[in-house]
Amino acid sequence: MKISVIGTGYVGLVTGTCLAESGNDVVCVDINEAKVRQMQNGKVPIYEPGLEVLFQRNIKAGRLNFTTDAEKGFAHGEIIFLALPTPEDEDGSADLSYVKSVAEQIGKFLAKSPDEDYKIIVNKSTVPVGTAEQVRKIIAQYAPDADFDVVSNPEFLREGFAVDDFMKPERVVIGTSSKRAAEKMKKLYKPFVRSGNPILIMDEKSAEITKYASNAFLAMKISFMNEIANFCERVGADVDQVRIGMGTDSRIGKRFLFPGIGYGGSCFPKDVKALYKTGQDHGYEFKILKSVIEVNERQRTSLIPKMLDFFEGNLTGKKIAVWGLAFKPETDDIREAPSLYNIKELLKYGAEITAYDPEAMENVKRKFGDKIRYASNPYEALQNADALLINTEWNAFRTPDFHKMKRLMKQPVVFDGRNIYDLDAMRQHGFVYYSIGRPQINVTRKLWKEF
Repeated sequence: MKISVIGTGYVGLVTGTCLAESGNDVVCVDINEAKVRQMQNGKVPIYEPGLEVLFQRNIKAGRLNFTTDAEKGFAHGEIIFLALPTPEDEDGSADLSYVKSVAEQIGKFLAKSPDEDYKIIVNKSTVPVGTAEQVRKIIAQYAPDADFDVVSNPEFLREGFAVDDFMKPERVVIGTSSKRAAEKMKKLYKPFVRSGNPILIMDEKSAEITKYASNAFLAMKISFMNEIANFCERVGADVDQVRIGMGTDSRIGKRFLFPGIGYGGSCFPKDVKALYKTGQDHGYEFKILKSVIEVNERQRTSLIPKMLDFFEGNLTGKKIAVWGLAFKPETDDIREAPSLYNIKELLKYGAEITAYDPEAMENVKRKFGDKIRYASNPYEALQNADALLINTEWNAFRTPDFHKMKRLMKQPVVFDGRNIYDLDAMRQHGFVYYSIGRPQINVTRKLWKEF
């Protein structure tokens, strides 16, 4: 099929590349000329494991092309995916200005091109309930005689696993009241569900809510475990033992039960707030989601009070090493990353920060500039550090040389926001170790050098 993807952000680029991989003729459209030139020259603008191989292969095969010409994209695709940003507005709602603007462009294009064949316009972006209908009305306003349908096809891509998630989806959700559109969309996705995973056909509004409900539920699970972890600290329990005990219940499951310093990224924070705001707009208050938002905002900097307590309220001039800047491993995405909030707090208290991340350094440099230092590897960040703060659970941090860490640091103190180390191991290595929802490990200053 001939496919157009409008927008080459995270979702758009993965969608276009993977659809090209299954043999479709794909044109990706973006207004950023520098970015389009970069992609035309074969350079992937984001870090996502497995994407570059498919990207290069399909460019070489001629199935994946890039342009800034929106009308060229509209004319090319029999199916046009809208993979546009829906940023959080000031009131927490999703900003649909990009989606509406492109819908207007499509309508004007179809109005002046009456001979265009049937088109399917697909909302791939995460959008509030009722957006498919808004897009349909906007296009019809300009092109009342055009032959088209609007479909809601939410994405369920996890950053770091997006290629696998697209190529082998657990389910494909297609929201449409048109049998014609449904059949064509099923044909498009058939190569991706050969193992028998379902293609679910439902109405547009139900598809839109499915995406928000899924993300909100997972965010709720994370915040619930963070609440349990905070309670465990107060009563002397170990949240790891609680997590294991809960996870063996098949009704609950093991996933998303790991406590930490909160969720971030481009989806959970924005989507939970957008669903909460949409509820308010329709006269309904999601009390659970309100709590999820509040818990997560508090949790992001929950290690800062522990640091202040350890340093007797004075972080001025303290050298803090920071491991992990991306909101999660295997991505360079720092949107709503807890690391950003922690760095801001530490700077406010006068700390000196040296940070390291395998992929997200350049993005953080654009945000903080020379307000912090940047290390070329994890150990460089530890040189003369008064403490280490871990924000992201990269595998590269899981089995470090603890003896080398102690030699480099001014004092062996670790504040672990992701619980990546075993308590007994940290005790044996002689570290003062603070984590989330687990007993604190204290080693007196007199004993530090004896380990």
